[in-house]
Amino acid sequence: MVQNPKPPINPLFMITIGIMAVSTSSVFIRYAQESSSSIMIAAYRMGFATLVLAPIAIGPGKFNFKSMSNKQLGLVTVSGVFLAFHFATWISSLAYTTVASSVVLVDTSPLWVAIFAVLFIKERINRNILVGLAITLVGSTTIGISDVCHFSGIMISCPSLPSILDGRGFIGDILALLGAFFASGYLLIGRILRPKMMLTSYIFMVYGIAAIVLWTIASMTRQTLVGYPVITYVWFIALAIIPQLIGHSAFNWALRYLSTIFVSLSLLGEPIGSIILAYLILKEIPSFIEISGALLVLIGIFLASRSESSTLPIENQI
Repeated sequence: MVQNPKPPINPLFMITIGIMAVSTSSVFIRYAQESSSSIMIAAYRMGFATLVLAPIAIGPGKFNFKSMSNKQLGLVTVSGVFLAFHFATWISSLAYTTVASSVVLVDTSPLWVAIFAVLFIKERINRNILVGLAITLVGSTTIGISDVCHFSGIMISCPSLPSILDGRGFIGDILALLGAFFASGYLLIGRILRPKMMLTSYIFMVYGIAAIVLWTIASMTRQTLVGYPVITYVWFIALAIIPQLIGHSAFNWALRYLSTIFVSLSLLGEPIGSIILAYLILKEIPSFIEISGALLVLIGIFLASRSESSTLPIENQI
């Protein structure tokens, strides 16, 4: 695991704070979806987070954005776009499938991080990562089946393939997997840039770009931009402060000191927290098949993440 000089705070403590904060996200989203579209939830989440960060990141003595190279600016922009599409797809998935399925599938990002690390920063991928990927795909398939098929003892009955492809659960699972794909790109770029940038400057730019992308999508798709009930705005603000400014920012802070695969591995704590909260608050009880698939996904990611190879000197790649 590649590390920078000794951090002022134990990164594992920050990771723990991050896990606790992001675990609340799916519950807040479910409540906000009662009166708002998924795209608007994502847009307000990133918009409010950016507004809170603005006075902290901009001003005399703050980070000089003009000092950034064109490559750094390009990477920050791509990171923001990835983050926008991560939220657009994942939040949308919660309108189609259960919290358990959604959060487990979106947290397959460590496997995609490992693949992208091979492609973009030339890390080696070994047998354990390949085995972990295979197990995760089996688990993901199991979760997908649990959303569309019915089980009675050892018997299973499933609708026809066209019906499955049209099913809401299947759509939700695909959206959650896309969310994992976009999250992995966002995390990998953060690992590249964070050693060179202050946390507040980096997250302000990334969150701001994500907000612009999401508000643009909302406008183009003729979403209802304003006029929501007061309680809906409370959920928007809660999403911006707890899972975003506290949770995601804690992970971005840790990316300066810990490798991407290690940080993404820590996200495995989110499904546990989210499923517990969904059970206690939303009364969503995961099925045995769903739990089995989730365990396979977690086992696969754990095996793959244990095989983290040494990374290149990231500071010298930008």
